[in-house]
Amino acid sequence: MPAGAARIGPARIGPAALLILIVLVWAVSWPAIKVGVANVPPVWYGCLRYAVATICLFGYLIARRMPLFPPRSDWPLVAVSGVLQMAAYSALTGIALTILPPGRASVLAFSTPLWVVPLAAWRLHETVSRLALLGVAMGLLGVLTIASPSLHADGRGQVGAYCMLLGASAAWAVSLVFVRAHRMAASALALAPWQMLIAAMLLCAAAFAAEGPIPRINGISVASLLYVGPVATAFAYWAVVAVGQHFRARTVSMSLLATPCLGILVSAAVLGEVVDHTLVLGLILVATGIAVSAKSH
Repeated sequence: MPAGAARIGPARIGPAALLILIVLVWAVSWPAIKVGVANVPPVWYGCLRYAVATICLFGYLIARRMPLFPPRSDWPLVAVSGVLQMAAYSALTGIALTILPPGRASVLAFSTPLWVVPLAAWRLHETVSRLALLGVAMGLLGVLTIASPSLHADGRGQVGAYCMLLGASAAWAVSLVFVRAHRMAASALALAPWQMLIAAMLLCAAAFAAEGPIPRINGISVASLLYVGPVATAFAYWAVVAVGQHFRARTVSMSLLATPCLGILVSAAVLGEVVDHTLVLGLILVATGIAVSAKSH
């Protein structure tokens, strides 16, 4: 692939444009998932999402004649990522979205970099600067600000949903720290369909146990899955890998902070989500905290 270009089918899109496209795709995905889990139980929705994405990515690898089976040394990474970054994250965010508006939920779900700092210090013995600790403190203050409406008498039912979102972002952070410590033999793109296959199988078992047989899926949910599965999951994962070949990880992570910002606007326009001062202030604090933490590395 030539430097400065990423191929999408027959067309070529510059890496900067592709990064912007990822932000747009993921911002729209939060309201789309919200609509989907309103008609399909959330764990079943996550299962179907990753099943569709698995088929898409295996098809891509076959079409590109890329190796299908990762080496044995990468299977621990495949398992950890499939369980935590995909299955746990999808199930927890899906359940939370049955209770919370998607814009507010997306901010907490994207707070993963805040948890990476203490986890990397503990597991990888990375040095944590005062600036990084300040960033984490600002981010946590933002999280509390966003969740503050749940402390009111009429919002106590939301506390569990906010805890699920924090658990989802923490699960992703654990996966990221594991990735840092692992030396990959295969490419991230080659491992992705296997990670998603593990996630789909785990979610399928959990859905049968917790939600019963798969329900009848209406047209709205089918449309949601056709966007979230192939576009917001399979394509977006490939796109992040492609963009990562051209930009530093810090640049990509900071750029992706635009996702919850745009997601809030999309949710407000499409679903009528209320954007109040706690959401705006919390978003600013979380984004600033992540930026400060990243700057310290």
